[in-house]
Amino acid sequence: MPSQGRPLHVATLLTGLLECLGFAGVLFGWASLVFVFKTEHYFEELCEPSAGLMGNATGHDDCKAQDERFSLIFTLASFMNNFMTFPTGYIFDRFKTAVARLIAIFLYTSATLIIAFISADSAPLLFLAMPMLTVGGILFLITNLQIGNLFGKHRSTIITLYNGAFDSSSAVFLIIKLLYEQGISLRASFIFLSLCSAWHVARTFLLMPRGHIPYPLPPDYSYGLCSRDGPGEKKEERAESRKLDLQSQELLSPKEEIPGPAQLEEPRSFRSYACSRCFAWHLVWLSMIQLWHYLFIGTLNSLLTNLAGGDRVLVSNYTNAFAITQFFGVLCAPWNGLLMDRLKQKYQKEARKTGSSASAAALSSAVPSLTLTSLLCLGFALCASVPVLPLQYLTFILQVISRSFLYGGNAAFLTLAFPSEHFGKLFGLVMTLSAVVSLLQFPLFTLIKGPLENDPFYVNVMLVLVTLLTFVHPFLVYRECRQEAAPAAAT
Repeated sequence: MPSQGRPLHVATLLTGLLECLGFAGVLFGWASLVFVFKTEHYFEELCEPSAGLMGNATGHDDCKAQDERFSLIFTLASFMNNFMTFPTGYIFDRFKTAVARLIAIFLYTSATLIIAFISADSAPLLFLAMPMLTVGGILFLITNLQIGNLFGKHRSTIITLYNGAFDSSSAVFLIIKLLYEQGISLRASFIFLSLCSAWHVARTFLLMPRGHIPYPLPPDYSYGLCSRDGPGEKKEERAESRKLDLQSQELLSPKEEIPGPAQLEEPRSFRSYACSRCFAWHLVWLSMIQLWHYLFIGTLNSLLTNLAGGDRVLVSNYTNAFAITQFFGVLCAPWNGLLMDRLKQKYQKEARKTGSSASAAALSSAVPSLTLTSLLCLGFALCASVPVLPLQYLTFILQVISRSFLYGGNAAFLTLAFPSEHFGKLFGLVMTLSAVVSLLQFPLFTLIKGPLENDPFYVNVMLVLVTLLTFVHPFLVYRECRQEAAPAAAT
């Protein structure tokens, strides 16, 4: 039976990877799309004519209102990317895979059709289309992450790979930009993306379950092409009832199977974890680093235009370079998970020798990951703050590595620091609250374009100083782990 299902599992894995790579996170290639929109004269009526620029719509002095409009669209769409994680997760949990994917397909197809058929006169419809595109993409990612359950011990690697593919999908808008420069219209590209909905529908019914893929996977589980009237999927309900018991047996070491006095503590409520100092500092860590990334992506076209003195060729070349580096996010993402897995194994071996807490040892493996992510963000922020155009190549590299570490590290930390029964709620809460913080990107952009007269120096200095706060989080986690380990070592 397993050998019969293996080809189907591999087909589901590969098509899911392609779906995440081609559709899920295209929003973050926004800089490439803005370049095309400006060429198509979207929001050009907001520009103030300047005789010295010979009608160049990309002039950075007279088109700040146009840049603000594009920044506002990205701010709204990126806000929805995080804020809708909680409700879309609920839709997936409540209505299961098939319904969630059909909603995703409807939103995504509607968004691509709107973008395909709008023009400069109807450009405000982007305020509707881009959030729809984002929410559809998030649902594609959420429904595909469960595919890791099909591969047992490789589950975490596949989940990390899919998150990396989500980041790399921003290269899709680069492809659209390059095709546009070769004479392929924006309409033709987005109509093609709309037609791909037929592939999404076929995959939903042939290569995905109607419900959820259980973990651990039952030996006779079937779905999609192999399932008639869903007999395998009916076993999912029984598998779910055994899920917590099997996972707890799998995770406990022989020394931990018999609870001692320290293990007989009353379970804490979700509210107590959500109000804890650890969760609060994790929210600060995620929100500040994420704000830097969103502000940078949303204002990249304006930044490059300023540094290149309005030279469209230079702006185009640097936009292409940024989008190409984004594609390599799929290669960067697994390294953070690999680092944490190796350190976790090492620290838990040491904990067994010394008799210290296994949970504290596991949590301490997150400290290097959290610290490294903060360091990468600090380096990225410093490079982005220096107004030297060639230095932005290094900025692009640090940005994509930092971003690929950020989201994998976020999910991994929550699984290590808090009980599994609260993971979904805490993950949704931290993403929703960080989305609210991400709304600051628009007033910061307006501040740069207005009172600061296009000089981001003071905003950058302020954000760099705020970034230093993110180092408090790994320090506090390290201190907490040391305090938990100290009593065991003393005995």
